[in-house]
Formats: sequence, structure tokens, C-alpha cells
Amino acid sequence: MSQRTRSRRFAAAAIGLILLATSAACATSGPSGGSASGDPVSGGEVTYLVDQTQLTLDPAVSPATVTGLVTRPIFDSLVVQAGPTRFEPWLASRWDVSPDGREYTFALRSGVRFTDGTPFDAAAVKATLDHVVDPASKSQYAASLIAPYQGSTVVDDLTVKVSLSRPFRPFLQALSTPYLGIQSPRALAVPPAEYKPVGTGPFAFVSWEQQKDITLTRNPDYTSPPANAPHTGAAYLQTLRFNYVPEDATRYGALTSGQVQAIAAVPPNRVGSLQSDRRFSVLKTELPGVNYNLFLNAKTGPTSDPLVRQALQAAIDVPALVGSIYAGQYAAARNVLSPTTPDHDQAAAAALQAYDPAKAGALLDQAGWTGRNAEGYRTKDGQELTLTWPYLALINRDQRDVLGQAILAEARKAGIRIDRPNLDAGAYSESVLNGTYNILDSSNARADADILRFMFASGSTFAKGGANVSLSDSPQLDGWLDEAATTSDAAVAARDYALAQADVLKSGYLLPGYVPTSLVGTTSALQGVTFDPQGIAQLYGAWLAP
Repeated sequence: MSQRTRSRRFAAAAIGLILLATSAACATSGPSGGSASGDPVSGGEVTYLVDQTQLTLDPAVSPATVTGLVTRPIFDSLVVQAGPTRFEPWLASRWDVSPDGREYTFALRSGVRFTDGTPFDAAAVKATLDHVVDPASKSQYAASLIAPYQGSTVVDDLTVKVSLSRPFRPFLQALSTPYLGIQSPRALAVPPAEYKPVGTGPFAFVSWEQQKDITLTRNPDYTSPPANAPHTGAAYLQTLRFNYVPEDATRYGALTSGQVQAIAAVPPNRVGSLQSDRRFSVLKTELPGVNYNLFLNAKTGPTSDPLVRQALQAAIDVPALVGSIYAGQYAAARNVLSPTTPDHDQAAAAALQAYDPAKAGALLDQAGWTGRNAEGYRTKDGQELTLTWPYLALINRDQRDVLGQAILAEARKAGIRIDRPNLDAGAYSESVLNGTYNILDSSNARADADILRFMFASGSTFAKGGANVSLSDSPQLDGWLDEAATTSDAAVAARDYALAQADVLKSGYLLPGYVPTSLVGTTSALQGVTFDPQGIAQLYGAWLAP
């Protein structure tokens, strides 16, 4: 592989990785509705402005939040997550699990077709799962969701047996996500450059202008909603448009001026204005999975010393910064996992170094950074205490750049210099791949604590298709995460995840930031929007009141 090809490949992967889903567990404001009422109305077009972009519409390849949002209407899944640990039929009408937990046999719904006319059958399930784990797909997330996948056997047209290398407790939850939605084998057979998403879902793909908009149209022949769907048959809306608009003010203005019906990422300081206006609604949701955190490189430079990592935790008054910047709409994080994540352990927060400038100073002294230079930064053996935190403007959102500047100022008070080089995608991805950073920031959504394996298992580094950018390498931590993923005992999994949460905080692998919170603004005419446990907006039951 040439250096240029390698750089392009990892640039795409790095952007996709950091754009990982930040979706909600449930809509705390409930379904959208405003003041409108009455029975659902068929027809109409909804334009939904999003604040993120993507490199592909293939959910098996792209881990971006927006990919989950725009492809969920296209792709049905084998099962639906109806609760933290409860799963119900969708494209699979039932399933059996072998006594050793390594084989899942799915009986499939009959009479279902993809929107390209291809019949849905066991071969389609096999083609989809094989595509996910195919190295040529370069999956950065979906493949990790089914890491033990060994292969699928077509028993007959409507029966498929999936084999795993080991028992895997999160398997059904993984299958419920849009990133493992079942795809048309015909669509998967074309060259990647010609790929178009084709599923069995309530909407069909029409067009995509990259960095601009995606258009979907209603599938009039839809017959396969999940068991917990709000209705059956075709969707109410005729057309869905998702337009990429990164500027907060522009999205907000488009909504309030009546140009669009929904926007993602309402600016936190504008939430009150929308909530007080009967023409609009705000759907506010706290997101499951890994919070927005600063991950500290445990292998390179000053952050390889746990005392320095713990000092950084103690030096930053995160609650004050988050409260000020996000106008009270986002909660400051005290753990690696969001409170809405199954098996989140509230007690783990006791392992985190609380804000304490004196303690930060004592930890730095203990680490040997006892000197000060003319600029007030700590020194040791003539070396300045400087940490590198690469910045990529393309993936900035949620005013994370503003929060970053506030963190730099707080760190300076403690004598820690943090440099934020503004890199292009290629340089950023090389930095991630080569570990030439001390801090990286991201948030990753999943309605299962197994996301910790993706983020902290020693074999889940970025170079190996994971997101362990703290480069933690702990046999004990690996043991807890492996046991939690393979046990059939929910109590054992909960115990292991609790131990893992406390360990990553105590070890200083991260500085918790804020609990990602979805703030979706809608017009009062848009009814019936709900959210799945993964936090993705569900538009199958949405409709426009006259």
C-alpha cells in the first residue's frame, strides 16, 4: 500500500471513527407534537437539517451518527431492542440459541422484498453479515459489534444459522442497530463506488449529493415493521430529506422561519426560546454509551505517567465549564458511560479525581514536574510539561471547540500546556494511527455497556479497527470486558462492567466531559417522531398535521 493510499484510507477511517453515533436512550420530551392533534395524515415532505456529514451511506462501513439516522428508514433489522435487555421480532420472526451460546438460528418473515425487488431471505442475511466482517469493507464499527462472527449457514430460504467463535451476550443488541441492517445482496454486489443503500424498510433511497443532502421516498409496499411499531403498512410521510448544515445559527434560523420541519443539535442557549413558542417542540434526550470525554494516551509522553493523567483530572473544573457553555442543557459527566446506558455504575464516579487544584499540584510534584519556566508551565529536567491534542475542524460540533479552549485555560493554571494543532484529515488520521498525541476527544453511542470493549480492550486499538485511543493495555481490564461479553449471567456482566468503569477512571485513561444530549427541534406540525433505545430518531410513524 502506498503512503498516499494509506493516508487516504486512514483519513476516512479516522473521521468516521470520531463521528461515531451520539444518539439518545429515550426522548425525555416524548414524541414530537406541539399543539397539533388528530389522526395521522398520509403524505407530505419533511426536511431535517443535520450537523454531521459522512463518507458513505453504507452503515456496515460508516459509524457516523448521521448514517444511523438516514439509513434507519431504509434498513430493517433482524430484531428490535424493546428495552435494555429485551428483544422482539422484526425481520426474524423467532430465534433459538444453542446451549453453548455459539449458534443462533433465525426463522425469517416470509413475503418481504427489498425495494429493488429482490426477495428477503436467508441468503440476504448471510450476505449482509459477511459484508460487515469482510476486510475489504474496512468497517470501523459494525464489525466490532459482532467480533466473534464466524459465518452464516443458509438452512433453507427462511432459516439462517449464525455461528460465533464464542458466546456473545451483546449479539442481539448488536443486530438491532442500523449498522447491521439487512441489505439487498444485489446492492452489495456492485463496486463500492456505485453503492446505493437498498433495504426492506419503509423508505427507499432516491439520491445523495455528498456534503449536501439525501432524499428518500416512501416504500408503498412496506410490510415488515418491528413488533413494537406504532402502526403497520406504509409510512405516512411521502418524502424525507436530510440536509447537511453545520452552522448552528443557520439550522436554527431555517426552523424558526418555517423553511424546514426538523433540525438536529439545537443550540443549547436557544432551547428555552423554542420551548416557549407553541409553534415548535424540542425533543431532549440524554445519550447512551460513552460520554464526550478526553482520552489520555497512556503510552506516549507525559500522559504515560498515571500521576500526570490524574493531575489533569483534578486540574479541570469540568462541571463549571459545561454548565457555563451549554446553558444547563448538558450534564457534566462523572463517568465514562452515560447514565442512560445499561449497566452504568453510579458508584464508579468515586474513582475519578475530583476538581482540586491543590491535589493536581501535589500529583504533578509527585510525578517530578516541580519546576516552572518563565511562562509558568511546569518543567522536569529542563523539559516543559506540554500535551498535544490534535484538532480537526471537520468533526467539530456541540461547541466542542469552545469547551476545548476553556480546558486549555484551566490546564494552564495548573502549569500544563496543551497544544491544539489544527490538522487536515490526513495528518489527523496519521496522528491517531501512530499515537503521536496525548489527548483525543470523542463520544460513542450504544445502548449496551459492551461499548467499553470497543473503547478500552487492548486488542481494540484504532489500527485494529477499534477506538482504544487511550491505548490502555491491561490484562485485568481485558478480563472483565471479555467475561462480561461472554457470560450468560446478567449479574456477572453488571459486576464486570462496574469494575471496568471504576478502573478506567482510577487509571486516568480519560477526563470525563459532558453527557451527550440530543436536542432535536421540530415544528408543531411534525407529529409522531420517537426514538429507539440506540437514540436514533424513528420517522416511520411520523406525519405532518394540516
